[in-house]
Amino acid sequence: MVLETYYSAGSNIGGLIGGVVLPLLLVIVVIILIAKGVRVVPQSKALVVERLGKFHQVMYAGLHVLIPVIDNVRTVVDLREQVVPFPPQPVITADNVVVSIDSVIYYQVNDPVQATYEIAHYIQAIEQLTVTTLRNVIGTMDLEQTLTSRDQINGQLRGVLDEATGKWGIRVNRVELKAIDPPPTIQQAMEQQLRAERDKRAAILTSEGIRQSQILEAEGAKQSAILKAEGQAQAAVTVAEGEAKAIDKVFTAIHQGNADPKLLSYKYIEMLPQLANGPSSKLWIVPAELTAAMESISKGFTPGASSPLPPTQRGV
Repeated sequence: MVLETYYSAGSNIGGLIGGVVLPLLLVIVVIILIAKGVRVVPQSKALVVERLGKFHQVMYAGLHVLIPVIDNVRTVVDLREQVVPFPPQPVITADNVVVSIDSVIYYQVNDPVQATYEIAHYIQAIEQLTVTTLRNVIGTMDLEQTLTSRDQINGQLRGVLDEATGKWGIRVNRVELKAIDPPPTIQQAMEQQLRAERDKRAAILTSEGIRQSQILEAEGAKQSAILKAEGQAQAAVTVAEGEAKAIDKVFTAIHQGNADPKLLSYKYIEMLPQLANGPSSKLWIVPAELTAAMESISKGFTPGASSPLPPTQRGV
């Protein structure tokens, strides 16, 4: 009886599992397969889908349904512009100087299918192509051209990379050289050269400033001398004109006053002390006119003395 009861309970449990659990498992498996078959692709992404190992389609942003087990997502491609910095690369210039160049590539995937099936690792391919192109371009330039021709190098790199990566479904938008570092010895020599050039320009500017200052001072002295001479000449002319006018007025006044020889002799004697008081008057000689003037004055003040005028002026 006990065995029959045990086998009866076991058969009931087995029937319960077969009737409930298995359908439940099937439902769970179906839900998992449906969940895996439904894919939501975010913006700026693309899914490369293969069906039974062969390319099927590219799924862009939106809701998509895959057939479980049959369809497989090969890769997810980012359609945004990417920035990839490359490590410093040693490059030899035309004058045999080894420079270290850091570069940055800006690229964008245009065709996810070509980027997936035409090239295995396009990032490594772009890096190696960049290094090779850099060596080819820098090898035709000397150090000075390399340091001053970044735009030209960038343009040549972009042209070569864009042409090579076009068949990979990739477009190279920009190529930038972050740094071009020559050896330390070359850097020291360049710094010394730049310092010498700056000192030379400073010396030239200083000498030019001194020269210009001297020229301006000479021009100022010349103009000052000219103006001073013109002022002295004008002053002399003015003084001479004043003296001439004074003499003319005195002469006119004397003639209009009809001065006689006595008055003229008196004025002559009156001016003698002023002549003697001059700073340079150390010795002076009494002219003959002085005795004649004194004689005229004495005769003029002596009663009955004859007139000192010549006979023509006395009416003889």
